[in-house]
Amino acid sequence: MTTQLSLALEYFHPWPNAAGFYVAREHGWYHDLGIDLEIRTVDPGLGDTLEHVHTGRADLGVFPTNRLLVRRERGERIQAIAAVNQCGLETIRTLESSGIRSLADLAGRRLALNPTPRGLAIVRELVTRAGANPDQVELIDVGARELTADDLEAGLADATFGSYWSWDILLSERTDRPERVWRVDEELGIQYHSYLLGGLSDNLDTSLVKRFLKATEAGFAHAAQHQDAATALFAKVTPYFPHQVIRRSMQLVAPTWFHDGQWGAIRADAMAPYAHWLASQKILARPTEWRRAIAATRAADSPETAA
Repeated sequence: MTTQLSLALEYFHPWPNAAGFYVAREHGWYHDLGIDLEIRTVDPGLGDTLEHVHTGRADLGVFPTNRLLVRRERGERIQAIAAVNQCGLETIRTLESSGIRSLADLAGRRLALNPTPRGLAIVRELVTRAGANPDQVELIDVGARELTADDLEAGLADATFGSYWSWDILLSERTDRPERVWRVDEELGIQYHSYLLGGLSDNLDTSLVKRFLKATEAGFAHAAQHQDAATALFAKVTPYFPHQVIRRSMQLVAPTWFHDGQWGAIRADAMAPYAHWLASQKILARPTEWRRAIAATRAADSPETAA
């Protein structure tokens, strides 16, 4: 008997961070374990991935850690079953021609971002740490849009917050137009899982979850080890992006899928400090509740997550 599952991805379109799911499906590893997997993006008019999971439009989803923790505090019974990324992916990005040489130089300049509570808190902290006044940064609300290097060159802003070093930056970078990039997690000094994988706790059948994770782990391991083949497969999923950009993204993002060679581990040292930082910014009220946001599955049973 085959169980049908739907998986909602985290962005407006698939990008190579999802390669493991597609590889596992292509090789029949879900089917071999009795799973018929549908992979799709979400309709932003109906909410983000977590909203699609919460309302039952998707069985499983890929979502940011901070959004999961916020929704758990609202009482939503969504839980993570694995980590997709073992680090953060966001950056603050500018062109070398902007003259911005440090994050302190953002004071008095225009920074484009989606002004979510978390995004605003990160910008304020990083500018403050750099020794400048965050109130002097001119914030430009661009919503969910990520400004490209072309946009920066055209003068839409002096810098932008949010672009992934393993994807967005690759879409418009040029060797003749050098950039300066700061990785957010490195500047904050806080580890966090950029994306987790999970679903509604009431619907997480233990046997089904373990079978799903077994196939998924194999898919991500194979994608990392056979990046040319994974790139060729993904080029069929997103044929509108240059092949060389997909290949470079695969090279960059694949190492983020593993911690000490293991895929999927949700680590205490990537959850607890981040939750406490979110609480310090008034984004969370109960930072120790992160443990309840993790399902009791193979991916979350390691000693690291039990701490």
